[in-house]
Amino acid sequence: IWFHGFRASVRFVMSSEELISVDYEIFGRVQGVFFRKYTQAEGKKIGLVGWVQNTPAGTVQGQLQGPRSKVKQMQEWLTSTGSPKSHITKAEFKNEKVVDRLEHSSFNVVK
Repeated sequence: IWFHGFRASVRFVMSSEELISVDYEIFGRVQGVFFRKYTQAEGKKIGLVGWVQNTPAGTVQGQLQGPRSKVKQMQEWLTSTGSPKSHITKAEFKNEKVVDRLEHSSFNVVK
């Protein structure tokens, strides 16, 4: 019952606010500090879908999708908070676009 109500409330929020997609890359001490795990947890808590992965260059990259206000909230978290042991020096966001529907079903860590 709760799950059904949750889905209905998510649909209501999404129908009343524009959905956007944005790619991100986070620089600094962001690997080996559980950054992906915390990013996944924060994304799910806020109510976004997308993904996060480490890059060979030592950064973390991914994609966020959801209502504009929630994506902006997550962008703020990625820019200034991160995982407890991380040290973020720069956060880049690009390819922001309006989407008709979400392209992911959850928020995943990509290995």
